[in-house]
Amino acid sequence: MTVRQLPLPELVAQCVRLGIPGIGLWREPVREYGVEAAAALVRDAGLAVTTLCRGGFFTSDGWEADNRAAIDEAAALGTDTLVLVSGGLPPGGRDLAAARARIADAIGALAPYAGERGVRLAIEPLHPMYASDRCAVSTLDQALDIAERFPADQVGVVVDTYHLWWDDRAPSAVARAGAAGRIHSFQLADWTTPLPAGVLNGRGQLGTGAIDLPAWCALVAEAGYEGPVEVELFNDELWARDGVEVLEETLKAFLEV
Repeated sequence: MTVRQLPLPELVAQCVRLGIPGIGLWREPVREYGVEAAAALVRDAGLAVTTLCRGGFFTSDGWEADNRAAIDEAAALGTDTLVLVSGGLPPGGRDLAAARARIADAIGALAPYAGERGVRLAIEPLHPMYASDRCAVSTLDQALDIAERFPADQVGVVVDTYHLWWDDRAPSAVARAGAAGRIHSFQLADWTTPLPAGVLNGRGQLGTGAIDLPAWCALVAEAGYEGPVEVELFNDELWARDGVEVLEETLKAFLEV
């Protein structure tokens, strides 16, 4: 998503050129290209699919069929992790606790299906500003409270710096997640202000904002996580630029972090 302006074949080729070993894919461009074709493209290039994004939105109608399809797509792509953006309040709702309970029930219905296909469900807590419309799970502790009801090889969490950097309880939650083997994905983005209208596309390039990203990398490493580190930037200014240039800049920023 950081360089969504690049067609999938060009993105794959540029990752190979730059020595980037894996790609976190999103369902929309994968479906547009074709799931089987995308799987072959990435596999033949020698790249890993680190995660597939996204499942979730469990407080909306039709969630079950869509999420089963997402699990199948993740398995076809060869990734073991489906990222979940769980959904906000249902239309007209104001009960956050009830929304979280509904999310937990939905994950419970999907976890065995995912496990049978070798796919882990990774609950991503989003910053509280998204609680009403995108994700009622706002803290890592809330995500773990849900995940810990299920086997760790079926349900875990995403640690995303953009969403968690503000929470003084997050470091202990990272340790809690690591001890249980439930950190299924680690994502980096920086926090820059002022946020744009709509706030969704305000993720800053690494090293340009308020988050102590090296400290977060050390924190997750200390928790025992040894998996891929993804950079996920939603940013209109980056999307308006040449994608190859942005990819090179992002790699340089990542290495500096």
